[in-house]
Amino acid sequence: MTYEEFNEFKIIEDKNNPFCTLYETEDGDRFYIEPAFYTQMLGFKEHRKEQYSLIVQAIKDSVKRNHRVIFTAEYDYPQTLVDEKEGYIFLEIFDITDPLKIFVEDKSRGSDYGD
Repeated sequence: MTYEEFNEFKIIEDKNNPFCTLYETEDGDRFYIEPAFYTQMLGFKEHRKEQYSLIVQAIKDSVKRNHRVIFTAEYDYPQTLVDEKEGYIFLEIFDITDPLKIFVEDKSRGSDYGD
């Protein structure tokens, strides 16, 4: 899957992980975007449209700073598995948005039945 926010980067085919997109920058840095992480990005795009470009730039800056990144929806259950010696780090959407002080409050709650 390609994501328009990262069109300037080369896509690398990873046969061991066909459902997550692996990108490579001109400098040779690599990063995965897991589908659930991208869904979270779209949630921020919907609720914080005016700040979305800051989020995308922070993702790119994080790749430049860390060189090997897996953007996952959940640390405990990443979809992308890599050999530890490859040097990848895992980041969640809040690792990107919290330092920017961009928040979306989750007001979902269970049913009112039984109250």
